[in-house]
Parts: sequence; C-alpha cells; structure tokens
Amino acid sequence: MKRKLKIHREGRNIIVFLAFAIFAFNVPVYLLTPHWLFAVTLLLSAALLVFTTYFFRNPIRILDIDDPNFLIAPCDGRVVVIEPVVEPDYFHDKRLQVSIFMSPFNVHANWYPIEGEILKSEHQSGRHMGAWLPKSSIENERSLVVIRSKDGQEIMVRQVAGAMARRVVTYATPGTRSHRNEHLGFIKLGSRVDLYLPLDTEIFADFGDHVKGNETIIGKLRTSESTNVDTLMED
Repeated sequence: MKRKLKIHREGRNIIVFLAFAIFAFNVPVYLLTPHWLFAVTLLLSAALLVFTTYFFRNPIRILDIDDPNFLIAPCDGRVVVIEPVVEPDYFHDKRLQVSIFMSPFNVHANWYPIEGEILKSEHQSGRHMGAWLPKSSIENERSLVVIRSKDGQEIMVRQVAGAMARRVVTYATPGTRSHRNEHLGFIKLGSRVDLYLPLDTEIFADFGDHVKGNETIIGKLRTSESTNVDTLMED
C-alpha cells in the first residue's frame, strides 16, 4: 500500500478563490480597523483556509489484491446500515444495503468498490436532509452508479448528499469500465455512500465500524462456482 497526499481537483479552484477572497477582505480590515480586530479576522481567515484545504485532501491509496470479488470501501466513514432492503431505483427487488456515513472531517473522495462494466450512471435531484437519516438514501439529492462485476453480478453505488452537502460529483460513464484505485466521484461536505449488493454477499464489516476508502475490504461477492457448489450440495 502506497500512501501520498495531495489536494483533490474538486477543491483546487475553491481554495484559490477563497485565498483571494480572504486577502481582499483582510486588506481593508488591516487599514481601517484596530490591530486587535485585524488579528482576530486574520486568525479566523487562516483557520477557514486550513480547514478547506484539509477537507479537500486527496490521499493516494494504491490497493493491490488479486480476488476480483472483494468489495472495497468506496469512502472513508462509519458504517451506519447493514440490512436487506427493497432498492427502488434500478433493481426493484431486495438487496443488501451497506451505508457509510462521512462527517465533514472525513476524506470525501469516493472510489470504485469493485472492477467491472459500468451499466448506468444517473443523477437524481432531491432534498438535503441529514445524511445519517434512513430516508436520505431515497429522498436526498443523489447519484447512482451500477457496475457489473467480472463474474456477472450487479451492484449499485449511491452517492447521497446531506444537509450541508450541495453537490455530488460522479465521474462514472456508462459503457466504460471501473477500475480499482480510481475515483468514482466526490461529495462536498457531510454525506454518505450506499452500496446495494446481492443478498448472499459475505460482509466483513460490522455496524459502527470506521472504514477507509480504497483500503478497507468490507465484503466479498459470492462467485458462480460457490453458487454452483451450494446448489449441488442442496440437491
């Protein structure tokens, strides 16, 4: 695992604009107000710039695993849902939902959880309620990406905006392929990512676990060979 750190491309223009805005604001404060007030505004401005830079950090994580059926966490955060649900937007049947909530202090880059063919990528408008609420998955602004694995199984990744998050960025394009160690997208400010998986997926994560995007192995899709073996044993 190789680790490097840089600023995500989604934040570079924002940081530059913010730096100019801070400079433009603090010059008249320095010229026209008492020095103690300038010191306070300068300190607050520096804190804002540091936090914004920290928020858009982009750790380069290179994961090398051989098994294509391993599911990798698509983002940093805490596991808040592991349960079977009816997925209403694409599958329209029961799927195993695994949801990861990201606080404003987590890395907000999103990675592909598995390699495969991208079948669908769609943005859906919606509300901006708290991303930790169960209804946020189907009522908030969101983007969904459907991937078919090498073994032919389909999973969905849903990026969900939160009360503070106002923009969901998705790079996935239907007809192309998803690859490990590549970004699926980015969500600005607190939000969550949902995975909708086959019901027989083996899950390694537990409710409340803290996971790292493109680093933590959270589950494994059952292979066609495993399914065939189970069927023969039942027969």
